[in-house]
Amino acid sequence: MHPDSSAEQPAEPAKTARLREPRGAAGPLSGIRVLDLSAYIAGPYGCSLLADQGAEVIKIEPPAGDNLRKYPSTLASESRAFLGVNRSKLGVVLDLKQAGDLDRLKALVRTADVLVHNFRPSVPARLGIDYERLSAVNPRLIYCAVTGYGDTGPLKDKAGYDQVLQTLTGMCALQGKQEGPPEILYGSVVDYYAAALVSGAVSSALFERERSGAGQYVGVSLLRAALAMQSARLVWADGEPREVGRDMRSGGITGIHPTREGHIYLSANTSHFWAALCRKTGLAELLETDRYDTVRKRAVHRDEIVPKLRRALQARSALEWEALFGDEVPCAAARALEDMFDFPQVLEEDMICAYEHPGVGRYRGFKRAMTFGRTPGPEPFAAPTLDQHGAIVKAEADRLRHE
Repeated sequence: MHPDSSAEQPAEPAKTARLREPRGAAGPLSGIRVLDLSAYIAGPYGCSLLADQGAEVIKIEPPAGDNLRKYPSTLASESRAFLGVNRSKLGVVLDLKQAGDLDRLKALVRTADVLVHNFRPSVPARLGIDYERLSAVNPRLIYCAVTGYGDTGPLKDKAGYDQVLQTLTGMCALQGKQEGPPEILYGSVVDYYAAALVSGAVSSALFERERSGAGQYVGVSLLRAALAMQSARLVWADGEPREVGRDMRSGGITGIHPTREGHIYLSANTSHFWAALCRKTGLAELLETDRYDTVRKRAVHRDEIVPKLRRALQARSALEWEALFGDEVPCAAARALEDMFDFPQVLEEDMICAYEHPGVGRYRGFKRAMTFGRTPGPEPFAAPTLDQHGAIVKAEADRLRHE
């Protein structure tokens, strides 16, 4: 358990000027300072989501840097994953095993609103940066720990990774085909959902602090994220057997199908979408029998329906079917990720922007994950090189230490 700060409202620490003046509008979290000690994806991207909302995020790395910098990449000077996960942050190297740098961190904590790390539960106390000690430095601090399995229990000090948690929690078993082996969901889905939980939980704690004046400990784990993503499956009624068919797939009609050229995803669960699909594909005769008039019945008779549907889909390409179905049948032609850089809807929604990076040069990347009408937030900027802003951050820390 992590005791929260006293119910008495602690004095708000004096704020310092931002270390990098933002370009563009204020965001809902403008004026908030975040110290990001995390690595890989879940914690760092959670902090990028806070930066999207206007927070000043200082990424604090050990001398060897975030391990994500070392991941395979076709970019010569930096990991593509690191760039994508760490936008809009200032970067500084601090060796927390050295007394001087630990003091610098504690000095920065005095002016921070949020600290995020993804150390195993036993590590912060060894480093001297556990919640109890840092909340004594700043009782208003929101201290967010991202772990693999949580703060307690037999697995609490086990390293947690996205695909390990996928496999543990049944996601891979359900992703695999019937009678087939488990299959990984690529794309670090657990990490990214955990990142969203970091952003949401920290924002909620900041909101509560406005009422109480006190900071608190916030816990996010990959285990919780993996199970939260399966809430629609994670229901077991009294008296039910172990195997009750928790899969959410709709019997083969809804899914990806081959066409004359390319593949298309179709969703036809409701009666009007099913009717539109049948008419558009020339299979109106399927509507003349009550054998197929519900999702459950179509799942039972999928082996009768799917071959007919796939023969019909050979008449056109995936893109042609997508245009023909329009709004009447929910669908999407399978595209490459690269198509999203110039996809009209993505561009219209202003989801891509250009970045300038000291090592990589100009690149295009994702802009921000949410929109706000009155406080849209500042313009994003490129992920930092290792210790890119070390001089200004350390100068700030040293000034604070001597005040």
